[in-house]
Amino acid sequence: MSFLEVTEFLLEGFKISLLIFGVTLVLGAPLGLPIAFGSMSKFKPIKSIFKVFVWIVRGIPLMLQIFIIYYVPGLLFNFQLFGEVDRYFIVEYGIMDAGRILAVLIAFTINYACYFSEIYRGGIESISRGQYEAGFVLGMTKSQVFKKIILKQVIQRIVPPMSNEIITLIKDTALANCIMVCEIIKNAKELAATKAMIWPLFYTGVFYLLFVGILTIVLNKTEKKLSYFRS
Repeated sequence: MSFLEVTEFLLEGFKISLLIFGVTLVLGAPLGLPIAFGSMSKFKPIKSIFKVFVWIVRGIPLMLQIFIIYYVPGLLFNFQLFGEVDRYFIVEYGIMDAGRILAVLIAFTINYACYFSEIYRGGIESISRGQYEAGFVLGMTKSQVFKKIILKQVIQRIVPPMSNEIITLIKDTALANCIMVCEIIKNAKELAATKAMIWPLFYTGVFYLLFVGILTIVLNKTEKKLSYFRS
C-alpha cells in the first residue's frame, strides 16, 4: 500500500474516533451537571448514592467498563443486545460495528460524565459563601444568584480542568479497539497483521497530535475570553 492509501485507511478509523469523542462530549458534559448536584445534595441518601456511583465509575478502568457494558447483558440475560444491534444495522443499512460503537458510547458517556461532575462540583464549591449572601442581601433569589453571580465564575474556573479531560478523551478513544471497534488504532493493527506494515501504528500519533493541537488552540482562546470572569 502507498502512503496515501495508508493515510486514507487510517483516516476512516479516525472518523470513528472523532465520532466517539464528539458524542461523549455532547452527552457527557451536560449529564455531569445533575450528577454533580446529586453529589452535593443535602438529602444524605441521594448524596450517598451519587457519591458511591461516581466512586465506582472513577475507580474502575474505562476499558473494563467497556467490557462490562458490552458483555454483561449477554451473561445476565442470555441475550446479546449489542450483537443484535450490529446485525440489524448491517442488514438494514450496511453499517458495521453499530452495536459495538453504541456500547463504547454508553461506557464513555457514563465515565466522562462522572469525571465532569467532579470538576463541576469542585468549581461550584470553590465559590465563597459570602457571594451567595451578598446576592441575597441585594434581593436576589437563589436561582438568580447562581445564574448571575456564581455560574460565570464557575465556568471560568472549570475551563482548565475541563480542557485536560477533553484532551484526554480524544486519546482514550483508542480503548474502543478492545471490543474490535474499527477506530484508528484498530485499523493500524489490521495493517500490521495483514500487510506486515508496522509503521502505520506509529503514524497514528500524527493524527492525534494534530487534533490535540487544534483542541489546545481552541481551548486556550476560550480560556482567555473567559478571563474577565475572574474575581
